[in-house]
Amino acid sequence: MSFASEFKEFAMKGNVIDLAVGVVIGIAFGKIVSSFVDDVVMPPLGKLIGGVNFSDLGTSLGLAADGQTEVILKWGAFLQTISDFLIIALVIFMAIKALNKLKKPDPAAPPPPPPASEVLLTEIRDLLKAK
Repeated sequence: MSFASEFKEFAMKGNVIDLAVGVVIGIAFGKIVSSFVDDVVMPPLGKLIGGVNFSDLGTSLGLAADGQTEVILKWGAFLQTISDFLIIALVIFMAIKALNKLKKPDPAAPPPPPPASEVLLTEIRDLLKAK
C-alpha cells in the first residue's frame, strides 16, 4: 500500500471528517462568542464601572531595550479572554446538558441482565445464608 493511498484512507475516515467539521464550527462559534463578549457584554460592564474599556487596561513596565518602545502588561485584554472562555464553557455545558436530556433512556426497555460473575456471587451468597 502506497503512502498516498494510506493517507487517503486515513483522511477519508468518518472520525477525521467529523473532527474537521467540529473544529471549523468551533472556530466560528468562538468568533461569535468573542464578538458577544467584546461588543455586548464588556461595553455595558465598562460603563457600569465608569467608562472603562477593558481591552485598553494595562500597566506600563517601562521602556524596552531600544529606549523608545513602551512595554505594557495588557491585563484588560487577558480579562476579556477569560470572559470569552467562561461564556464559551457555560454555553457548551448548557448545550451538552440539553442534549443529555434529549437522550433519556427508553423506559419500556428492560434493564440489561447482570454479568455472569455477579450472578455467581449472588448464588454463593444465598448458599452461605442457607447454611
